Amino acid sequence: MSIELNHTIVHAKDKRESAAFLAEILGLAKPESFGPFLVLRTANGVSLDFMNHSGPIDAQHYAFLVSEAEFDVGFGRIKERGLDYWADPAKRRLGEINSNDGGRGLYFHEPSGHFLEILTVPYGGRR
Repeated sequence: MSIELNHTIVHAKDKRESAAFLAEILGLAKPESFGPFLVLRTANGVSLDFMNHSGPIDAQHYAFLVSEAEFDVGFGRIKERGLDYWADPAKRRLGEINSNDGGRGLYFHEPSGHFLEILTVPYGGRR
């Protein structure tokens, strides 16, 4: 059996706000309820299961591999919302996108503080 990531739980201040935000930016289907979670499914079958968390949120990093066209749409939505974005994870290049590995990428925050990334070519240039 090959090993695959199936799902991860994402703590959120407001699971509805965070799940809807990410679904809109990435153009994913509306999140589905499952027990205490709002489940957001990606094309490769991995789900992000958003759950309300009343304590401090430990910000995590989630990176999404997207096509060039999906990058354009997501980047447009980020700009429409007036969100800050960076070309690098150290946040030194505000308002820029990167061209790492011959693709494009950028980093931005979602409402609970998680640091998200969209990129068109995975690290190392392998698809």
